[in-house]
Amino acid sequence: MSPRSSRFPAGLFFNSEFYRNVAPPLASSAINTQLFTRFLSRISQDSAGQFFSSGHTNNWAVLVCTSRFWFNYRHVANTLSVYRSVKRLGIPDSHIVLMLADDMACNHRNPKPATVFSHKNMELNVYGDDVEVDYRGYEVTVENFLRVLTGRLPPSTPRSKRLLSDDRSNILIYLTGHGGNGFLKFQDSEEISNVELADAFEQMWQKRRYNELLFIIDTCQGASMYERFYSPNLMALASSQVGEDSLSHQPDLAIGVHLMDRYTFYLLEFLEDIHPASKANMNDLFKVCPKSQCVSTPGHRTDLFLRDPGSVLITDFFGSVRKVEITTEAIDLTEPIKEVEERCV
Repeated sequence: MSPRSSRFPAGLFFNSEFYRNVAPPLASSAINTQLFTRFLSRISQDSAGQFFSSGHTNNWAVLVCTSRFWFNYRHVANTLSVYRSVKRLGIPDSHIVLMLADDMACNHRNPKPATVFSHKNMELNVYGDDVEVDYRGYEVTVENFLRVLTGRLPPSTPRSKRLLSDDRSNILIYLTGHGGNGFLKFQDSEEISNVELADAFEQMWQKRRYNELLFIIDTCQGASMYERFYSPNLMALASSQVGEDSLSHQPDLAIGVHLMDRYTFYLLEFLEDIHPASKANMNDLFKVCPKSQCVSTPGHRTDLFLRDPGSVLITDFFGSVRKVEITTEAIDLTEPIKEVEERCV
C-alpha cells in the first residue's frame, strides 16, 4: 500500500458517511477551518489522481467489419456486439467510428428485419434501435480506414466520419473479417498488411493522436497483424496465432449462417458483466476465451505498453471518462455576463 492510500483510503472523498460523522465536528471549529480545507483539498487531489491514473481525458473507438455478403453475417454481429458494449459503458456515438461493409439488418434474407442477433436463442439484438453507422458498404476500404486513423481526410468530411482524438485520448480499435498471415482482407477485393497497419499507428503517435491504444482483431492468424507494431503505448490482442483459424460459433439453422465468431462471443459475454465502476483489468481480458473454448489460441502483446496491464482498467478503453478539473479557488461566473452586458449597451 502506498503512503498516499495509507493516509486516505480510496473513495473517502466520495463517502457520505465521512461527511456525516467527521466533517461537521472539524468544520464547526473556527480554529480547524483552514486545516479542514487543506484536508479536503488533499483528498480531492488523491481521488483525482486515482481516477485519472491512465493520464487520458477522453475515449474513442474505431470498430470495423471488413466483410460483405450474407454468409459473413457473423462479422457484422461481432462488430455490433463491441459497439453495443462500448456505448453501454459510456462512449457516445460522437466518439465512435463504426464501419460496416454490409447491412445484415436490412438484407432480404433476414427473416427478422432490422435485427442482428449474437445468439441463436435470439435474446440479444445487438443492432438495437439507435445504431449510427459512419461508413457503410463500399465506403469501407483500406484507404478510408487508414485516412480515419491518420486524420488525412478531405476538408468536406463530416465530423461523424472523423477520429478527432488527441494526445490525451485512449483509443480502442477493433477489426474483424477474413485474414491470413500478415494481412486482413477488405470486401474480398483488397487487403491491408501488418506493415501498413503498423506504419499507420506510428503516424498516429507522431501526430499525437493517442495517449494509449488497444488493438483487438478477430480473424484467422490474427496474431500476425500485430507482429510488426513498433509504436509506444500500444497493446494488442488477437483471436488466433499464426497458422490457426479463428472459428465461428452459434450456428443458426433457420437463417443458414453462424451468428458470431467464438472469440468475440466470449468477449461480449465478458463485457456484459462490466459496469462503468468495474475494477476488472486487462489481465482479466487476456483470459477471455481460452483454447478450450476458442479452439484457436488467443494471443496478446504488451511489450510496447508503458503501464503494467494489471493496472489498466477495462473501462480505460471500453468506457468513457469526462474531463474534470478540481480546484479549491472560488470562480466568479458573473464576470463574463457583465462583459456581455457592457458590449450590448
